[in-house]
Amino acid sequence: MPNEAANQKQTFLIDLLRATYQNQEVYPILQHNLSKLNDNLALMLRKWVSDRFAKEPAIAINLARVIIKLSSIIQEFEQGNPASNLEIAIAGYETVLPIVTHEAFPKEWDIVQQALVTAYQQHQQILSRTIGELREQTFQSQTQINTLTEQLQKELQQAKLQVNDLKIVITQLQQKKDNSESRTEITSLIAEFQELKQRQIRVEQFTTTANVSPKTEQFNTAIFYDIENLTMGRSNPNLNFSLKEIQTNLKNTTLVNKIAIQCAYADWSDSRLKRLKNEIQELGIEAIQIFDYSHKRNAADMQLAIDVMELAQSRPTLQVFVIVSGDGAFAALAKKLHEYGKTVIGCAYEVQINRILKSVCDRFIPIPAPQAKIEDIPINEVTSESPLNDDILVLTNQVLQDLKKNFEQLNQLKQGGILLPQIHQILRDNIPNFDQKRENNGYKLTNFLNKVIEGTDICLSSDNNKLILRETLNLGSNGSSNRTLNGGSAYLKPRVLTTNSVNLS
Repeated sequence: MPNEAANQKQTFLIDLLRATYQNQEVYPILQHNLSKLNDNLALMLRKWVSDRFAKEPAIAINLARVIIKLSSIIQEFEQGNPASNLEIAIAGYETVLPIVTHEAFPKEWDIVQQALVTAYQQHQQILSRTIGELREQTFQSQTQINTLTEQLQKELQQAKLQVNDLKIVITQLQQKKDNSESRTEITSLIAEFQELKQRQIRVEQFTTTANVSPKTEQFNTAIFYDIENLTMGRSNPNLNFSLKEIQTNLKNTTLVNKIAIQCAYADWSDSRLKRLKNEIQELGIEAIQIFDYSHKRNAADMQLAIDVMELAQSRPTLQVFVIVSGDGAFAALAKKLHEYGKTVIGCAYEVQINRILKSVCDRFIPIPAPQAKIEDIPINEVTSESPLNDDILVLTNQVLQDLKKNFEQLNQLKQGGILLPQIHQILRDNIPNFDQKRENNGYKLTNFLNKVIEGTDICLSSDNNKLILRETLNLGSNGSSNRTLNGGSAYLKPRVLTTNSVNLS
């Protein structure tokens, strides 16, 4: 029964956490429950921990330390399925990130980050080995097919020769019909001839089938939607796009036969995405929940890339991979898919897609640029007669606001600012013909930027050579600065927990 099985898994999870908290031996428990170490346990761990953090915030940090320690143990556990062990460990590390923040617990945060890097590297190594084994199996199977085909072709040739010989003999004997013995021989030869003819037909049919390459008919396509990229960020998401229209345009291409898998990655707990839920259910798209890890805005990108690589090596029938995102980070993923013989289709806003990603895709399908919201346009500055009444202001403002979603660039904006040459290059990379559009309106870069960022939380430094957060500029030289990450091994040593009680029941 499903409920009983779920209860057993939750009991197993709690037993593991309790043993870890009490510094007991965890390996014997794992060894006796190898069948329970699977992806379902990883999903249960995420949900259970998330619920406990919400219900009992007072014990959150102590529970987080227990989970970190258990994740390290499972990551190093050598029995069972290594890939499943890593999934459980990664789930544990990722669930504690909302609690173990860099600001509040820098030491634990650093340990978790290094452990995650090691886990992802191990996961990639397992995928690479699996891909190599599949390639070897495919090569051996193809060799066997080729050998069988050659044997059948030889047998077919021999059958044809025998048929021709029989035709000659039958013709000669038919000329001697008066002899009863000859008539008996003719009857026997005709029967043998018919049998050989049937055999020839069967061999020809089999040979034809063996020589035909397997068809990627039916379900050959997987589609992956980066919802944050489609909404153009999380601070003020744009929902003026149609997933149904995107899917229809993809189906109209000759590369796509039938869609096997569709996944949409987002923090679906965000109430603003509610209007998308009905559409993804109608289109058969699976909603993949990505928890908000504050500055780790690439969490969805990482999960998407992992899922793509797993499917590329485990589902050989999937030949076409569609990435609905303009994020340049996916260019490396597209190149890797090409190494596995896969076709990659890019789908994104024409004005937003990274040019490198677009160049490496086998096909690019543009999405119509969304209409800018009225509240996003500085109406008091741009009128219908203004030379800047096109979307260049909106696009530039969006690119500059997106800087705050990148952890490294946000730190630069907070600390000392980003140099204008670097800003100029970012704008040229993200907006086609940026300089031409700006210069057509008669604006120098600094004047143009001042117009774009007027009224926002971003401004130019006093010497006009950097872009900086307005609040940082007001703080002056006494503003906050980032902490530096310490190096060290990703191995998590067992640690003594605090004396505060953790209720795991």
